[in-house]
Amino acid sequence: MIVIKYFGALVERTRCRGEKMDFSDLPLSKLLSELEIKYQLGQFPFSVAVNQKIIDKVSNLILKNNDVVALLPPFAGG
Repeated sequence: MIVIKYFGALVERTRCRGEKMDFSDLPLSKLLSELEIKYQLGQFPFSVAVNQKIIDKVSNLILKNNDVVALLPPFAGG
């Protein structure tokens, strides 16, 4: 099981703050592809964190059971 968390505008787009998927040994790129098909996220800029570490979206990282994937929109601060 992989946990996916959404933040900012992505919450509005997906209409949820997160979801769980029954996958393991899944490439990050494949997960992002599946989410693109499901939610059409391509128009939203976002970073990806896996287990609280920012990862390149095109990474060959293989997601394992209990991994937490967060989709993070750009943050502004001051």
